[in-house]
Amino acid sequence: MEAIVLAAGYSSRANDFKMSLQLGSMTVLEHTVSKFEGICKRVIVVSGFQCDRITVATSEMQKKHKFDMDIVCVVNPNFDQGMFSSIQRGCIEVEASSLFITPGDCPLVQKETIWHVAKEKGKVVIPSYQMRGGHPIKLVDEIRTRILEAKANSNLRKILEGYEKNYVNVEDPGVLMDLDTPEDYKRATEYYNEYSRKR
Repeated sequence: MEAIVLAAGYSSRANDFKMSLQLGSMTVLEHTVSKFEGICKRVIVVSGFQCDRITVATSEMQKKHKFDMDIVCVVNPNFDQGMFSSIQRGCIEVEASSLFITPGDCPLVQKETIWHVAKEKGKVVIPSYQMRGGHPIKLVDEIRTRILEAKANSNLRKILEGYEKNYVNVEDPGVLMDLDTPEDYKRATEYYNEYSRKR
């Protein structure tokens, strides 16, 4: 199994480069990537805006944590066309028969949730908290092929329309928490600090 982590966006609403924001001793991107250790053999980080920073960050991450998985950083030259172009760029690199896709700014998902989703059967597996689907989603190779065949102006929602979805109920609000705005980051920091105290 492999994972695609989408880290190509402008972070325009965050007033900062959100992949480098700190949560405790790790950056947002480090948290997101680290959750796949022991589950995926490889994580593909798709960069675009600030691609040099992401390349350096992923290299340092590997040295710092000595993850038992490969971290590959690729550049999406068309990142300004939107997230789907980055999903397509990541899918080019995938070699496994199933894959996760997640935005890079979803650092608060519990590792247990990803384990749970990984074990579930289905062509489309989505973690759900309080009846709302979140990230990361798990897809089979058939859908990866469909993604690569689609036009650049398509989107993942459209690709998945014809597939039955297996929603996995989890007690993990982190599946819904991304960091689009400074307020999101403040809430995420509070949640992380509270969660860390309880562990």
